[in-house]
Amino acid sequence: MPRLIVCLAVALLLAACGQPGASRPTPPPLVTPATSVVPAGATPAAGTRRIVVMTHDSFSVSEEVLAGFTARSGISVEFLKAGDAGTTLNQAILSKNAPLADVLFGVDNTFLSRALAADILTPYASPVLANLPDDLKLDPENRLLPVDFGYVVINYDKAALAAAGLTPPTDLRDLTLPAWKGKLVVQHPATSSPGLAFLLATISHFGETGPYTWREFWRDLRANEVLVTQGWSEAYYTHFSGSSGAGAYPLVVSYTTSPAAEVFFSEGRLSEPPTGNLLVPGGSFRQIEFVGILRGARDEAAAREFVDFMLQPEFQADIPLQMFVYPANPRAPLPDVFLRFAELPPEPADLAPDLIEQRRDQWIAEWTEIVLR
Repeated sequence: MPRLIVCLAVALLLAACGQPGASRPTPPPLVTPATSVVPAGATPAAGTRRIVVMTHDSFSVSEEVLAGFTARSGISVEFLKAGDAGTTLNQAILSKNAPLADVLFGVDNTFLSRALAADILTPYASPVLANLPDDLKLDPENRLLPVDFGYVVINYDKAALAAAGLTPPTDLRDLTLPAWKGKLVVQHPATSSPGLAFLLATISHFGETGPYTWREFWRDLRANEVLVTQGWSEAYYTHFSGSSGAGAYPLVVSYTTSPAAEVFFSEGRLSEPPTGNLLVPGGSFRQIEFVGILRGARDEAAAREFVDFMLQPEFQADIPLQMFVYPANPRAPLPDVFLRFAELPPEPADLAPDLIEQRRDQWIAEWTEIVLR
């Protein structure tokens, strides 16, 4: 049997970005769990309005941006970080009769239907929605409103491919050829958001019926010695050769913004990214993150003000360099490093949230049986 390397080590304690909601290259969060944000040098006065926002662990926003919101609105904001996006949603569902927060952020389109079916959110048609693209608005009842989006793709190490005399693959199926044996690292779809997104991309691209389905593709990847890790940080920082240079794998599942992050976090050492995006047909998946007001919010009016704020250009412009995803509001300017080095895939995979909800667990179970057993 071909050798399969399955790495289940604990992910590195580096900037998390994506396990559902924690796997993008992000700077250390400036807002920590259970910290109220108020204008610099001030403390909340007695009677100050206060809301709690439950988020996944990789949520990050500039202190000055939130302090500006508090100064204008008189609303202090406390963040409750509850794990990855799947865990955060589960916490919100389990506590629906006694909500732990007023606002929920970080549900993405792979968990959207589960969140809506749980009936934990109050509809709110923010007036700022009129400025957002229709294709990001996946809930017609406005219980979940789009905040940001990003694309999961395969990144490649430019220097490693050049040294091996290889050019980037032009099709997903190329990854099953002998030239790419032992060169790809992916994440487990049960424990990693980009891992799940890449699995969904392959399901969308290859389909479930016909002579060559997504199952055959993953069987071939197993035979070609794909490496599986539990999370994004381990895959990217330990096994991928294009970041630290210490890894042995020149291909990794990550984000289209990863090359831009490489340049940004180099603090001037790099003028060009050492990595590139593999923008092959069907090889990318768009993740959209949403915000919603939890039923039973203690101050629903304040929660609405904060949701409006998250969709407005000031907050939206802070998103790219905080969480390395794209703002949902096109009126928010993109930083130069995004304009130069982040790319938008021309043909991202498309799967309906309802279908993902219906089949996600079954697909993950099948994938596990094919790839790991």
